[in-house]
Amino acid sequence: MAEEKLNEQPAEELADAKTQPEEAEKEPAEQKQEPVYEPMTLTAEEVKALREKLDKLQEDRDDAVRQAQRLQAEFENYRKRNAQIAADSRDDGVRETVKALLPVADNFERALENAPEDAFAEGIRNISKQFETALRKCGAEEIEAEGEFDPKLHDAVMKDSVEGVPSGHITAVLQKGWRVKGKIVRYSMVKVNE
Repeated sequence: MAEEKLNEQPAEELADAKTQPEEAEKEPAEQKQEPVYEPMTLTAEEVKALREKLDKLQEDRDDAVRQAQRLQAEFENYRKRNAQIAADSRDDGVRETVKALLPVADNFERALENAPEDAFAEGIRNISKQFETALRKCGAEEIEAEGEFDPKLHDAVMKDSVEGVPSGHITAVLQKGWRVKGKIVRYSMVKVNE
């Protein structure tokens, strides 16, 4: 029986040993308390110095916030400017491309003015329509050249004398004018009645 007690005793000690570390771990957590601050007495000069230091720190913080806001606004303006410059550059590139292609459209038109009515001429007409459709997809639009002459849209290259047409009105279009996204690529060349 003594042996049994000896055998039982270590098991109990083991059980106690197992619970002791857990209790030991819990104790420091339970013992954690907020630090206790002891009251201090400051002189008026020390309080004044601390207030000045606090005011300086708040002023520095406000300056840093203002500078960060300024930088953010400047960056936003920079981003918008660059986006606008990129869009304008693309539009200018499209205008230059359209301007370079307009003589081809003019030559199609001249070729078809006196073309006979046959299959070949019909094919050329279809190609000309397809070409003008491609120009329009690029944002190109033809400038109206009817009615009264407008120096902002038309270029008067000849005078005409036609009865029944008021003075200053267009009598004939010699070359179509085009604009891309509101800007003129080529003015309409017209005859104007005297």
